[in-house]
Amino acid sequence: MISVEEALELVLSNKKDFGTETINLLHSIGRILAQPVLADRDFPAFDRVTMDGIAISYNTFAQGQKSYTIEGIQPAGVKQTMLHNKAHCIEVMTGSVLPVNADVVIPYEQCEITNGIASLTTDKITCFQNIHNQGSDAKAGDVLIEKFEKITPAIAGILASVGLSDVEVLRLPALAICSTGEELVDIEQIPESHQVRKSNIYALATALISEGIQVTIDHLPDEPAQMKGQIKQLIATHDAILFSGAVSKGKFDYLPGVLSDLDMKLIFHKVAQKPGKPFLFGKFDNGPIVFGFPGNPVSTFACFYIFFYAWLKASLHQKSATGSAILDKDIRFTANLDYHVLVKTTFKNGVLYASPVSGTNSGDLVSIGKADGLITLPRNKELFKAGEVFRFIPFCRNGL
Repeated sequence: MISVEEALELVLSNKKDFGTETINLLHSIGRILAQPVLADRDFPAFDRVTMDGIAISYNTFAQGQKSYTIEGIQPAGVKQTMLHNKAHCIEVMTGSVLPVNADVVIPYEQCEITNGIASLTTDKITCFQNIHNQGSDAKAGDVLIEKFEKITPAIAGILASVGLSDVEVLRLPALAICSTGEELVDIEQIPESHQVRKSNIYALATALISEGIQVTIDHLPDEPAQMKGQIKQLIATHDAILFSGAVSKGKFDYLPGVLSDLDMKLIFHKVAQKPGKPFLFGKFDNGPIVFGFPGNPVSTFACFYIFFYAWLKASLHQKSATGSAILDKDIRFTANLDYHVLVKTTFKNGVLYASPVSGTNSGDLVSIGKADGLITLPRNKELFKAGEVFRFIPFCRNGL
């Protein structure tokens, strides 16, 4: 039985490359760029006026001139005009090109216009004020966005500004999520007293689907031959397969044997942790990665967020959303295992505190809904005191 640290290292060492694809910019939010984005021209592409007002030559003001005949107007979106007489001015609009021979923009609020004459009402003017100089943000050819950045609405605006209506992004993995066990029935059914509705696979699938990841949902019966046939079909078409249940030592836990018969390379089976000790991890040559989670809901959630989520993020060149939180009450745990505790978090004076969700065990699905995430208490220690800081992994509230 290996440690959580060893297990996570093995999981991350088996991250995958899913390839790339090109998608429309409007469908790209949340996706990961597969290439750097370069400026196709200077940004801004011209000396850009940033205030509605008048444009003048600074030298005339420096020589004491305060009134200027309006020579013309420079609207936004119109080719650059010229200030022919430097003793005159040109009205300019926000976003327009600065006229030739002008190097100062004075807002309308600082001048009075009467009979075509603009008179300044301020003595405080500096050269190049209210002008966004060409190339001051970026030069043509500069890297605007690095490869592997996640596309946000702001980044989408930058992509549009360089003419990328279609964007090359990392392909998302095709995933299969399989429940196991004869005690599970479809969510539309009314279960008998000895049955329960499928829940784990829907909790995981909805988190992944909300990220745009393709998910196949399947159920495996407690019958090795049929189990083997269904898994064989999934191997050919998926990048990873997630199993919930049938990985422990029960009489009907056939999954490890079936995966072995299908030539899965077992990387580890059992981790020194609670919950989730029977966690299984393996891979098929030129095929999918396999995550075998114990079937109890808290065990499934813990293994999903600690191991699968970290693997997925690493495969997509992203950092996992982990942090730290301060325990707000004492916990005693005597087993020599890493202990994953469901917690509710609160901010106090800008610091994150974690409060254990009471009454939880590995089969307590309701408690998961009350939790914001989990903290991991390290083995080889029995008393964990309030005020100590531990690793915190948040549960997703809207996708991953």
